[in-house]
Amino acid sequence: MTDQLEEYRRRRDARRTPEPVPRARPRPTTGNRFVIQQHHARSLHWDVRLERDGVLVSFAVPRGLPRDRARNHLAKHTEDHPLEYLDFAGEIPAGEYGGGRMTIHDRGTFETDKWRDDEISVTFHGERTSGRYVFFQTGGNDWMVRRMDPSEPGWETMPEAVEPMLATRAAGLPPDDQDWGYELSWAGRRTLIQVSGGRVKVTDAEGTDVTSWYPELRPLGEALAPLEAVLDGEIVAFDGARVSPELLERRKAPKDSAAARRAAERTPVQFLAYDLLWLEGHSTVELVRYAERRELLEGLDLAGDNWQTPPYFSGGGSFALDAAQAQGLDGVVAKRLDSPYLPGRRSRLWLSVTT
Repeated sequence: MTDQLEEYRRRRDARRTPEPVPRARPRPTTGNRFVIQQHHARSLHWDVRLERDGVLVSFAVPRGLPRDRARNHLAKHTEDHPLEYLDFAGEIPAGEYGGGRMTIHDRGTFETDKWRDDEISVTFHGERTSGRYVFFQTGGNDWMVRRMDPSEPGWETMPEAVEPMLATRAAGLPPDDQDWGYELSWAGRRTLIQVSGGRVKVTDAEGTDVTSWYPELRPLGEALAPLEAVLDGEIVAFDGARVSPELLERRKAPKDSAAARRAAERTPVQFLAYDLLWLEGHSTVELVRYAERRELLEGLDLAGDNWQTPPYFSGGGSFALDAAQAQGLDGVVAKRLDSPYLPGRRSRLWLSVTT
């Protein structure tokens, strides 16, 4: 009888890894449990494991299970795992196979709709994962996974691109001060960031994909995973405590990835997020007021070495202007607290006010 865990054991040293490494061969079972683990290894991915004949048939899914029918995701068929892995979470030491932090994203049971060597169709019943999915082989260990059920009610597919809303220049602060929120005018590089499947896509105000320019922003996707969102903000470079447009000018299109990494080390940037356009399958641009979008944004707790959410002032325009001047900035952007987000439009709902 073939030992289904032979490959699993060959790849692991039980003296070094906290993972379960059973010595006995697996015994056939008829269970129908599953676990999905979020695996922060060399690159973030999700491990989907299905109980079958005494082991866990396993797939590494780089972007996680798709949450709508508009996209298929890559799935790598990996070695079978022991049933004890249903409860495993922990830190696999660096240098070991699969080294990195592993947490349990979801678990539950599944129904088998079809199980063939080249196609597996199951219906998940978990706390965070439900519905019918099909895994199908495309070549060797390369598979794809597709959601077959309709999306959750109200779920929308993330837009391919969004144009930023623009402010109108104004001679002074609005008179109805209490109806406005004020952000510092950072004079940075306007940027939209799409976060999905633990990855980021960074585009500038003209819609150019500049993801490769800023490797230091890629960990933002992992920090927010598995959440999906579209963020609006600016990329800036700091010289000490002050924003430096001159330093930011050094971050042009890199020749290659090595040049981008060197630039990030010499002149790191920060992404300052100040609006939220899409969150977990729902657009926030039309129906959600600016004040409410800011509340949702702040709930994401964006705080990292290369990203943050600067505060805004609800009312108090004069105080905001004083704060901008103290930091050597040109002024503030006043945004009506009840304003929607109008992609690609310049509106008097947002006002650019200089010091």
